[in-house]
Formats: sequence, C-alpha cells, structure tokens
Amino acid sequence: MSARRITIEPPRPYSLALIAQRYARFPDPVDRYDGAAYCRLLAVGRGSVLVTVEQTGPPSRPRLRVTLEGSGASSANAEVAARRLVQGALGAGTDVRLFYRAARRDPLLAPLVRRFRGLRVAGYPSLWEALVTAVLSQQVMLRLAFGIRADLATAFGRRLRLRGETLFAFPTPKRIAEAGERGLAGFRMSANKIGTVARLARAFATGELSEDEVAALPDDLAVERLIEIKGVGRWTAETALLRGLSRADLFPAGDLGIVKYLAEGLFEHGRRTTESEMRTYAERWRPWRGLALVYAWAELARKSAERKSKK
Repeated sequence: MSARRITIEPPRPYSLALIAQRYARFPDPVDRYDGAAYCRLLAVGRGSVLVTVEQTGPPSRPRLRVTLEGSGASSANAEVAARRLVQGALGAGTDVRLFYRAARRDPLLAPLVRRFRGLRVAGYPSLWEALVTAVLSQQVMLRLAFGIRADLATAFGRRLRLRGETLFAFPTPKRIAEAGERGLAGFRMSANKIGTVARLARAFATGELSEDEVAALPDDLAVERLIEIKGVGRWTAETALLRGLSRADLFPAGDLGIVKYLAEGLFEHGRRTTESEMRTYAERWRPWRGLALVYAWAELARKSAERKSKK
C-alpha cells in the first residue's frame, strides 16, 4: 500500500495534544486519537486515504508530520483533502495571536490562554459532517449522540483494512441519501432527526446546498441559509459553522452547556441564565467568541477532573 508524507507548520503556538482531547472524550471509529497521533480515514474520489497527524515540535515551534496511506495517497486530491483536514478540523489554519493579545486584557480569559496555550477549535473536515453531528446532538446526552454517529459510520461509511484493523470514514451525503429515511430507521434517532439527516443528505448530494456557497457567506447570512433546512435551528447552524468551517466568532448561546454549566461553574453569573443573556455576555469577546468558548470549555473540563480526583 502506497504512502507519502508532508509537513505542515501551523501558526504558533499550536498543541495537537490539547486540540485532539475532544476526540478522545467520545472515541468513535472515525476520529481516532491515542495520545500521540490523530488518525482519520477520508473518502477521496472513489477511494479512501488514511491520514495520520503527529506533532514533532513543541507548541512554540510546531511542526506537524502528516502521513497519507492508501491506494490514492499519491494523488493531488488526497493531499488537498489532508491539508484541509489539518488546516480546518485540527485548527492549523487559525492564527490565534490576535486573540491572545485581546484575551490578556480579559480577566476570565487571561489565565486560560496561558494554561491551554496552543488550543484551537477541534472540528470536522466538512460542513456536512458538522451538521449531521450537531443534529444528532440535539437535546440528548453527547455519549448517545456520538454512539449514533459511530453506528452510522460503521453502517454507511467507506472502510479500509490496514495492518489487521478496519478503519471507517464518515458517510458521504450521497450514501446517506441513497439509504433515505427507511435506511436510517433503527439507529436510535427520533423521526424528526431521521428526516433532518435525510434532508441534509439530499441537499448536499444534489447541490441544493453546498459548502462553498455557505463558506462564501458572512456568519449571519450563513446561519440564515442553514436554518432554511427543516430541522436545522440556530443552535445547530451555529455549532456546525464553528466546528465545520472554523468560524471562530460563532457562539451557540442556546447550548445547555453554556446557559447552565458555564454560567454556573465558570462565568460570573453563578446561576442558570438565558440565551439572550449569554449573547450579551459574549459580546466582549468579538470577533473571537467561538474560540473563547473553546477555552472556557477546556477550563470547565479541567475543574471537573480536578474535583473528581479529590473524591
């Protein structure tokens, strides 16, 4: 099986270890992280390419070693897909230096940018995947949502057998559109979610909705375009744009984790708040509201782990 290697130097500071912790939280057959290397199988053309990413330098001098394996690893399309994965989903295309300068003047963020130096938004290599994942996460525990996501990948995703292990890619819109609502039954989704996922698949597969179209729009218009799809609300659209297009200012203020857990455990409120209150509160972080949210989540997770270790 052919393999090739490329090197990417992201804007510093950069920490793959901090970024990839999100994938380790809910392990699935698509995004794999073992503490040292991040791996993902990508559907490229009619084939599949395994992309493995390792950081060889410290956050202050980051270098990413990217290995491509598979029958199409030597193609130009494979390199484009791999670079897009690293630059987008793994945040290597985001320069955080201006954010850090602004954060140092913020009493909440200042200690966080020191503690989590090199953290970026961890996401997905396509808007399609980010939307489906957000839909699955609507009003359910994340463990259930990622379990369903894993089931969809093993049922409908492309697979590659390598070194005695079967790897899975996230399903393409075309494959889910072919399955339709009937094919999605039995995956622990409500009828409404089945309908939404199927509609998104058809929209992307037919070109009714395209990532390039949405990516060309400013944030507010991109949200409006996505919520035209039945079953996609503002929270889903904002979450998908943050995770799927690296929109660093998107702030899904209606998220339960924000209005409850962050408001109670990290922000100054000390109580559950409202979406409107959270949008007003986050204005201080423009144009980095989404990135600020990622650092706040990291601190909340750190505090939670610290409490558990003391029990």
